Amino acid sequence: MRTSIATVSLSGSLTEKLTAASRAGFDGVEIFENDLLASPLSPREIRARCADLGLSVDLYQPMRDIEAVPDDEFARNLRRARHKFELMRELGADTVLVCSSVSPLAIDDDDLAAEQLFQLSALAQDFGIRVAYEALAWGRHVSTYDHAWRIVEAAGHPALGTCLDSFHILSRGSDPKGIEDIPGAKIFFLQLADAPLLAMDVLQWSRHYRCFPGQGGFDVAGLVGHVLRTGYDGPLSLEVFNDVFRQAEAGPTAVDAHRSLLVLQEALGVGELPAPVVPTGVAFAELVTPDAEPVSALLGALGFARTARHRSKPVDLWEQGEARILVNTGPAARRDGTGLAAIGLESPDPRAAARRAEALLAPVLPRRRAPEDAPLDAVAAPDGTELFFCATGRDPELPDWRADFADVPHEPGSAAARIDHLALVQPWHQYDEAALFHRSVLGLHAQESVDVADPYGLLRSRAVTNADGSVRIALGVGAAPADDTLHAQHIALAVEDVVAAARAFRAAGGGLLPIPANYHDDLAARYEFADGELETYRDLGILYDRDAGGVFRHCYTRTVGRVFFELVERDPGYRGYGAQNAPVRLAAQHAGRPAR
Repeated sequence: MRTSIATVSLSGSLTEKLTAASRAGFDGVEIFENDLLASPLSPREIRARCADLGLSVDLYQPMRDIEAVPDDEFARNLRRARHKFELMRELGADTVLVCSSVSPLAIDDDDLAAEQLFQLSALAQDFGIRVAYEALAWGRHVSTYDHAWRIVEAAGHPALGTCLDSFHILSRGSDPKGIEDIPGAKIFFLQLADAPLLAMDVLQWSRHYRCFPGQGGFDVAGLVGHVLRTGYDGPLSLEVFNDVFRQAEAGPTAVDAHRSLLVLQEALGVGELPAPVVPTGVAFAELVTPDAEPVSALLGALGFARTARHRSKPVDLWEQGEARILVNTGPAARRDGTGLAAIGLESPDPRAAARRAEALLAPVLPRRRAPEDAPLDAVAAPDGTELFFCATGRDPELPDWRADFADVPHEPGSAAARIDHLALVQPWHQYDEAALFHRSVLGLHAQESVDVADPYGLLRSRAVTNADGSVRIALGVGAAPADDTLHAQHIALAVEDVVAAARAFRAAGGGLLPIPANYHDDLAARYEFADGELETYRDLGILYDRDAGGVFRHCYTRTVGRVFFELVERDPGYRGYGAQNAPVRLAAQHAGRPAR
């Protein structure tokens, strides 16, 4: 299906918005009136610019407070409309959006509304323009789509139809099934937006919190399904008012927007995307660092052994049981210290996984490699983390990244571990995009978002995981300053006995994050422990959580650069991440950071 986006959904000048929409793959745009008024380009120049970019102008919007008003006011409205229709002819737009009136002058009279919309449509028809009448969720007298349709039907003008907007329909809790009673030819336009489920004034909800389909709590796909069953064959168009998107760079936002429509079409069975290839495990996590010594010391204390060196790059492989960490000191090393730069994901079909990622607009990463290096497919996540699709030692016909490494003499690691989960902090403006990316591109399931109190703000976290939990990634965004390392990436290692692992780490010279005594005093009030158990937790800084599925025990190392490690002992039935302990961890990290 054709795709379109309202210019109000993106930041920047009108020219920047049009360029971003074109590059992201949209077929058309809705020109928002404020964007046109602020543009130095004339309507004819904007039309030419859209044509050069391969964009159609699908809608001009909005015309407000037109219908069901006193005669003198309506006469002024027709004068205003004539001017807009002349402008639209120069712009090359053949459909105008008319919102249901919110004017205090509006009269609660459907017959009058129908009569005046008939006159407006007759004038529009003279200019070759159609009028799409939309019910605003906060309209003064018309606030539901079925009411708007009754007025359109009563008016009976061929140039008058309705515009359906998923936000206005779903935010009011209207049943979208009634859409199927509207002839598809009379649905002139379809605007789509999702939103988180919030209890607030619908106007404020609409103006600040809309998001792209798949990023909120509405059943947008279900609504579109009803629309398509009417025979509607117009574009799927995004109209999203969002404070974050208005401040973020237009290019990535437009890509995120178009990805959401590709995923929506797949859900409706009208897309042609490659099938999802869900990862089955974590092959490795790659740290980049300008100084390998503190990272090596930390890994050694955790029980890792340096087992191999890349044949052509300054990259070392550290292993402990099933957990593998790459330490890269090459040109990619972060200037701001150690960081988690890449994740290797075990994939049943690496090439197919890469094809799906590319089809969903994930940037394919070029790799500088020697002729003998394994040809791994890799894409970039929204936060820049590189994702490699791997088949580690599984099939001799598939490239194995470990063949790029030469063994070095080493003693076996002191314990057995695997990567339980990875935590990645997202740029503040890409939190929703990251969840949609990992769900759609990787086929992971997104859990509910969790808000965590931080001493200096609020941290939001959302985990994405495969069915058996062998891949778990916690996506977080915090309110701390950009240079704050507390909301950093971390790697959680699953161990059989967290007490033994913590003692071994400390005995090897590792520094555990100290936890305030008040936390363990509170544990004593909430749970019963065996003799000496709580004292052990207090001594080692071990935190404790319990749910219906079991118990979760965990502790943290101190931070190196922007990375720290977590040791976790997870009962098989426990599905969480110790979220209720996160405020204590964050406060402890704040307390332990160096003075500035």
